[in-house]
Parts: sequence; C-alpha cells; structure tokens
Amino acid sequence: MTVTNRSWRLRGAFIAAAASVVGVGLCAVPAQAHTPTWSVSCSEVTLDLTAYNAGVTNTVTVSVDGKDILPAETFGSSISKTLPLGEHTKPLTVHLVVKAGDGDQFSKDDTKTAPVCETPASPAPPATKPPKQTPSAPASAPADKPSSGASSPAAAAPAPSPSASAPTDLAETGSSSSTPLIAGAAAVVILAGGGIMFAARKRRSSQN
Repeated sequence: MTVTNRSWRLRGAFIAAAASVVGVGLCAVPAQAHTPTWSVSCSEVTLDLTAYNAGVTNTVTVSVDGKDILPAETFGSSISKTLPLGEHTKPLTVHLVVKAGDGDQFSKDDTKTAPVCETPASPAPPATKPPKQTPSAPASAPADKPSSGASSPAAAAPAPSPSASAPTDLAETGSSSSTPLIAGAAAVVILAGGGIMFAARKRRSSQN
C-alpha cells in the first residue's frame, strides 16, 4: 500500500507541474499573437495590425497633429492600410491608438514623428567654356607730328606746269603751215588796194 500511495503522489505532482506549464503557455500565447506593426515616413503612414482576436471588436485611430486622418475604424483579426501625408514644411506628430476588444493589455498607444521630405537638388547647369579671346593688335605708336620744316605731301609733289601738260605754241617761222594763206591774203589786199587807187585816178582824170 505504501508503494501505491507514493506512485500516486508522484503522478499528481507531475500532472500539476505539467498543468502549470500549459497554463503559463496559454496565457503567454495571446500576448505574443497581437502584432501592432506600423511605420511613419515623410510622406505616409503604414499600418499592419495582425493576429488579433476576430471574435471581439477592435478599433484603430490615427491622427496627425491632433487631426484624425483615420477616424476610429473597427477591424477583426487584422487590418492593413497606407495613409498618405500632405506636404509639410515641419515635422509632424503622428499618434496611433489601437483598442483591443479582448483586453486593454493588448491595446496600443504610440506616437511617432514624420520628418520633412527632402526636395531633390536641381542639377547644376553644365559648365560653359569661356569664349576664346583673340589677342588684340598692339596699339600703333602715334605718328610724329611733322616739323615745321618738313614739306607736306602736296608740297612734295609740285603741280605740273603748263609746259609739261600741253605743248606750247612755238614762234611762227617760215615753215609754219599757215604762211601761204597769210601771203595770199596779203596779195589780195594789195591788188584790191591797187585797183581802188587806179580807179580813183582814172575818175580824177576824166573829171579834169
């Protein structure tokens, strides 16, 4: 009888230890099953809530600087959403509130900051080569002022004299081509004069 009682005691102790281990494990499983994953970037908020109890009502709310961008929305075992953020010039405070229907220990209240998106730098314009500069011609030395004794170009080249430009008339000699004409005219004048004198004398003699 003593051996039997001891064996039963050992069995009872083993069963109690096993039950305690199973109970702890069962209590730990729900806590590990709820997975409220979320992330915040400069342009959007990403939600990925999984492994929640589908038999109860769960809600999630997202607000930015106190304004709801996702009002309280109910979900079952999971929910996945991407919420865009508008353009902003300063960091934004994003607030997430998850209320699990199977206990506040599975709820989540968290805050993250959305940074300002960096604007891409505009590409620098390609460097332009400076135009080639042509060497300037050396300045010519100023011409010396002509002295008072130097002759001007006009004076250096004297104007041609009439004798150089056209032949002058030579003194008429016996070899001139107009001599016979002049001699003939003189003879006519002499003959005419002689005829006039002869006629005058004849008239005088007839009157006497």
